[in-house]
Amino acid sequence: QVQLVESGGGLAQAGGSLRLSCAASGRTLSSYAMGWFRRAPGKEREFVAAINWSGGSTFYAGSVKGRFTISRDNAANTMYLQMNSLKPEDTAVYYCAAAPSPLEYSGYQYYYYWGQGTQVTVSS
Repeated sequence: QVQLVESGGGLAQAGGSLRLSCAASGRTLSSYAMGWFRRAPGKEREFVAAINWSGGSTFYAGSVKGRFTISRDNAANTMYLQMNSLKPEDTAVYYCAAAPSPLEYSGYQYYYYWGQGTQVTVSS
């Protein structure tokens, strides 16, 4: 089986930065697309960012484009989300996920493996 574990969450101030990591174990996920989703208090899960299997293509929600950067290190079986210029509305539990052969990258239905989430809190 595959296990995904997020880390790097915590408290940041508005305008600050945070770097999330997602480590995979159980098998190599180099052939999988990887993505980040988040769930803010009182809201449904929403797409944040995704990266294809090679890392050559990235995709972002409009709300984070220009501020967040997704990357992956297939040799380390790890992906990252660099979060800059944080805003209070970025406060959420962030989940990493892996998708085998997704038809597109923003749909949660294509992600088969999910982590347990890491809390990100941004203060004003």
